[in-house]
Amino acid sequence: MLIIRPCKESDLDDLMNISHAVGKGMTSMPADEEAWLEKISASAEAFNSAQPAAQSNTYFMVLEDTATGHLAGTTAIYTGVGLSRPFYSYKISTLVSSSSDLEMIRKTQVLNIVNDYTGSTEVGSIYLLPEYRKPGVGQFLSRARFLTMADFPERFGDQVIAELRGWQDDNGRSPLWDNLGKPFFGIEFQDAVNTAALKGSQFISDLMPKYPIYISLLPQEAQEVIGKPHDFSAPALFMLKKEGFQFSGYVDLFDGGPSVQADTKEIRSVKDSCSSHFQVVSDLPASSQMYLVSNEDLDDYRVALAPGKVTENGDFIIDQATFQALQLAVGGLVRFITMNKSSVRKIHPQAA
Repeated sequence: MLIIRPCKESDLDDLMNISHAVGKGMTSMPADEEAWLEKISASAEAFNSAQPAAQSNTYFMVLEDTATGHLAGTTAIYTGVGLSRPFYSYKISTLVSSSSDLEMIRKTQVLNIVNDYTGSTEVGSIYLLPEYRKPGVGQFLSRARFLTMADFPERFGDQVIAELRGWQDDNGRSPLWDNLGKPFFGIEFQDAVNTAALKGSQFISDLMPKYPIYISLLPQEAQEVIGKPHDFSAPALFMLKKEGFQFSGYVDLFDGGPSVQADTKEIRSVKDSCSSHFQVVSDLPASSQMYLVSNEDLDDYRVALAPGKVTENGDFIIDQATFQALQLAVGGLVRFITMNKSSVRKIHPQAA
C-alpha cells in the first residue's frame, strides 16, 4: 500500500536519491544533506502538536511504499512564505500611455518585482519516481496536502499558492533566465536555482533592477515563456485549476513559470472532505470507490489511498489493511474525500 506521512531522518538516503533524480530547476529539493536534515527537523517540529503553529512552518511529507519500506515520492506544504526569507515574484502589469499629438493610446506589459505572496501558504515539492507514475498516484500526492489543511485549518494561512515549473528546453535551458536574469547576475540558471535553495534570495534584491522591465523589449523567445508552464507541469496545473486555483499574473523570477492561488476555504478538496467515525471490515470488494483517507492525528499523520464506503448514518467503512496502514485507534475519526476518477491524470516530477 502507498501511504503519505511526514518525512523522518531515516528517509535521508532515499531523499538524496530523489534529489538526484529530480534534476535541474527545483529549488525546494537540492541534493544537499545538510539542507535535507534542516528540512526534516523543521517538518518534525511542524508535525508536533505540543508546539504551537509557528509563523513559518515546513510540512514535508513522503510517499512510502509499505511493501518495500522505501520512498516513492514527495509532497509538501510551506506556511508563512517570505517571512523568514524574501519571497519574490514578477507581477505582470499593464501600463497605458497616450499621445494627443499622435492620437494614439498604447498598452505595454511590464514585469515588476513584488513580495505580494508574503505570509501565504505554499504547496509544492511534488516528485514521483518513474515506476510509480500510474493514474491516480499524482492526484493522491497533490490532493493529500489539501486534506491536511482540512484536518488542521488553524495551522495554515487563508491563501494558498503554487508555483509551477516554467518552460525549459530539453537541455534545461530557461530562455527567460538567459535573456533577463543572466545579464544581471552573470551565472547560469542552475547556479541561480542552487543559490536560492541553499542561501536564500537576498542576492536577487542585491542585484536585480528595481524598475519595471518592459516585456516588449525582451527577445521574442523570452517573451513567449513568461507565464508558460513546463510541458511536464500541465497536468499539475489542470489539477490545481480543478481545485479552484487561478492565475493572477504572478510568475517565477528564474524561469517565468506561473503561480496560481486560491482561498484555502474555497479549495474543493478542503470544502468537500468529511470527518466521521469509522468501521472496520476484513475486506472490501475490488470495485469499491477509492478515497483519500487521513487519520487526523498530527503527531503520527498518515494519508492513504484506499477503498471505502459511506454508511447511511455517515460512518466510513475501511478494510483491515487501511486500518493498519493509517495506524488508527478504535473509536477515533478519519477524514475522507472521494477520488474523482474522471480527473485522474499523471503528474510529472518537478510539477508543483
